[in-house]
Order: sequence, then structure tokens, then C-alpha cells
Amino acid sequence: MIYKEEHLALQASLEKFIASEINPHIDQWEAEGIFPAHQVFRKMGELGFLGVCKPEEFGGANLDYSYGTAVAEALGDIGCVGVADAIGVQTDMATPALARFGSDELRREFLTPSITGEFVACIGVTEPSAGSDVAQIKTDARKVGGDYVINGSKIFITNGTQADWICLLANTGDGPAHRNKSLICVPMNTPGVTIAKKLDKLGMRSSDTALIYFENVRVPQRNCIGEEGQGFVYQMQQFQEERLWVAAKSLRMMERAIRQTIEFTRERRAFGRSVLENQVVQYRLAELQTEIEALRGLVYRAVEIYVGGENVTRLASMAKLKSGRLSRKVADNCLQFFGGMGFMSEMPISRFYRDCRITSIGGGADEIMLHIICKEMGMR
Repeated sequence: MIYKEEHLALQASLEKFIASEINPHIDQWEAEGIFPAHQVFRKMGELGFLGVCKPEEFGGANLDYSYGTAVAEALGDIGCVGVADAIGVQTDMATPALARFGSDELRREFLTPSITGEFVACIGVTEPSAGSDVAQIKTDARKVGGDYVINGSKIFITNGTQADWICLLANTGDGPAHRNKSLICVPMNTPGVTIAKKLDKLGMRSSDTALIYFENVRVPQRNCIGEEGQGFVYQMQQFQEERLWVAAKSLRMMERAIRQTIEFTRERRAFGRSVLENQVVQYRLAELQTEIEALRGLVYRAVEIYVGGENVTRLASMAKLKSGRLSRKVADNCLQFFGGMGFMSEMPISRFYRDCRITSIGGGADEIMLHIICKEMGMR
């Protein structure tokens, strides 16, 4: 996949927005443990960044996923993972199934305001007793008249304390675990929805993450996305875009860490010369940059196949696996070259070290990616 002039123009516009509207505030938002999602998303919505791949009739640009990848890669310019991932939840995690399978009425109600930035969205899959094993979720939505009555809980919900609605995965039947689930649009101001706690995290501190309870929450059955009982399938499809997005977003973040390390080690002196003059430092940074380029090639190939309508499960899982492990490798090696200063919280490399650890956990842990890859290779 090669970016065309239109891709580059879109990236340039987003890069300018990040430089003026996001990065100057990162330190403050990290210290406060939250960023103003509604304010930021409205500005992004006005500029068309939240609906690049969404249907035109609901406010999107109706472009193919290569443009979504260009956006994800440019979001890597944000100086922290928290804000970038919050945007990714809005564009590539909570809304793909709604855009693809939702009724027109449902898309007008929830997708359009999510594209404009009027609404903040979140995705509700993980539960206290069900993370990587999505089939084991316990939250249920039972039919009562024309409504669903929802009971259960969700945890680790990005944007959870600020969201206007949640794309909720719940059991809507008693059949097999992979055929009894549905995705449901649930307004967060519905009676019975309780934000129990804003979670304190190791990294991604500017991103609010919530524990949410649902107690006899009633929503119309028309809020079901697509066909009832197909929620597990829809969510697995959403995971493919999420995993491609995560891998694309990580590229520039890792490259920035390497650039910062080069700048710092050029000035840091030890034993009469700059640390950067040591061949071991040069070679290690060169090797890391080479691995990033290899990951970029994998991401682009996967996106090209995805845009072509082919099954991308294997490559998306590989890209997600590699991005998580390589991010950790880059962060660890670069921080080491900073010496004691790298251990200081105010240093950007320290933030990246804390932030990037989630990449190997969220959206499917490394072990789940390996399980999927093994299955795709015919070993399971």
C-alpha cells in the first residue's frame, strides 16, 4: 500500500491539529488524569477526522480503510497514548459495527453525533470475570415487552466516565456462547447505568477508564445493532479494525522515542564522549528503526488486503502482536540509554514506557494473538 496525495493531505491536516490543539495540553491532561473529550472531539468532528471511513449519508467521508490507517498513523504524533487511544475508541472500536450493520434509525441516533463529535462513544466488552475470553461474558439483556432489560458490569472501559453511549456486548439468548450475544447501543444517561469508579492506571493517565454497572437498564430492542445473536461475530470483526488501528498508531510513537533518544544521547556525555558515539547505541537504535519499518510493511500489506475485501484475521493479529512487543522493546531499550533521567516521570520516554505496555494487553492479549495465528496456520 502506498499513500497517495490525498492520504498525505489528510495526514498533514491532522498533524497540524495535533500540534496546535492536543500536544500543548498533554502534560496538563496527564496530571489531571483526564482530557476534555467532548471539546477535543467536537473540533475533530468539525474537521472531518472522526468519520473518514463512515457512510456519507450519516456524516462520514465514505473513504476506504487505507485513509483510516493514514489517520491512525498520524495520531501517533500525539505525545501520549491515552488521548490517541481515546480517539481510536471513537473511530475504530465502538462504531465500526454500528456503521456497517446498524439500522438507519440507529445510525442517525448514535453514529452521526459520534462522527460530528457531539457524542463520545465507548465500547463495552471486557468484564471483571471475562477479558480475552469474550464468549464468557455474563452481562445479559433479557426481553421484556419491546425492551431489553440489562444487568451486569463492564470494566476497563476507555472514555467510560465521559461517554454519551456505549456499544455494549451482552447475552440476549440462552444458546451457544458464540451465537447468543448482541451488540446494543445504550445511552449512558439511562437509569440504572452507574459509573462505579474511575480506574487508576499505570499509564495512559490522560484517558479516563471506568468500571460500569448495569442494573435493570431498559433500552428499546431496536437499539440492537444488526441481527440479534450476531454480536460475537460483529465484535470479532470490530477487533480486526481495532488491531490494525493499534499497529498503525504505534509506528510514529516508536519512531519519536528513537528520535528523542538520539537527541538525548548526542548531548549526554560519559567517559569523555557522547553516549551516541558508542557503536552499541547506534547499532541498537538502527536495528529498532529497521524493525519499525518491517512492521509498517506488515501493516500496509494487511490494510491493502482488508481494503480488497479479503480475510485479514491472520495479518491483523500478527500486526497487533508485533506492535505490542516491539513497542515494549523500543521503550525499554531507549529508556536504558537515558540512564537515570529515563526513570524520571516528567521525561517523555518514561511516559511512553508506561503507556505502551497496554498494547500487549488491550484488544486481545499477546497470547490471544498467538492463539489466533496458530489457528490460522492450521495448528489448531
